[in-house]
Amino acid sequence: MVKINEYDASSYLDSKELMACYLTDVLQDGDTDELLQALEHIAKAKGMMQVAKDTGLRRESLYKTLSSGSKPRFESVAKVIKSFGIKLVAKV
Repeated sequence: MVKINEYDASSYLDSKELMACYLTDVLQDGDTDELLQALEHIAKAKGMMQVAKDTGLRRESLYKTLSSGSKPRFESVAKVIKSFGIKLVAKV
């Protein structure tokens, strides 16, 4: 029997540039749940404890905020993205 491991994007996000590219792609093509999943992948890559510390959110609250189906406030999402060292930019 062959064991197949679940794909985990966070293991490939080892630079701010990759994190920013991933987030940009999701923002252009995704929906809210896809965005939350991408933020969770990036947070795992950076370290949930570090992101919780940088945002001032408890780790449990961070997991809840980034879970599929949640409706986080923009302020919370902005804090999480800022903790990654990534800036949101609008382009024409």
